[in-house]
Amino acid sequence: MNIREFESELWLPLPPAALFPFFADAANLDAITPPWLHFRIITPQPIPMRAGTLIDYRLRVRGFPLRWRTRINTWEPPVRFVDEQLHGPYRLWIHEHTFTPHNQGTLARDHVQYAVPLDLLVHHWLVRPDIERIFRFRSEALEKRFSKREERA
Repeated sequence: MNIREFESELWLPLPPAALFPFFADAANLDAITPPWLHFRIITPQPIPMRAGTLIDYRLRVRGFPLRWRTRINTWEPPVRFVDEQLHGPYRLWIHEHTFTPHNQGTLARDHVQYAVPLDLLVHHWLVRPDIERIFRFRSEALEKRFSKREERA
């Protein structure tokens, strides 16, 4: 299995303790997930977030309907959490979210370890561009949401 990595970071104008509650509410995933994925949480809400929480989703990747189940492996508010795909399109998907105080705000980092079936055939042309596009959308949505808050303050 060829394990790949993806990293993203974004500075947001709130301290980690003020930012983390947004990420602690699974319902907010919809706001930072691109519409072209047709993402829907199917686990009944509200979802109590803690280590061991399971969350089920439906989405479409390149038009193909998929089910995705993740488990929260690590839950350390307001510093970090880690989710892992238990069922879904990847052979491995472990996503660590960290929130570090930086320049009177927070450096929000994503570190993903992932592996895909047929890696040599699909990674370069399909999977990596999709991941980059999804995280670009996510960064733009978070910047829009939290920079507006700062302007109102």
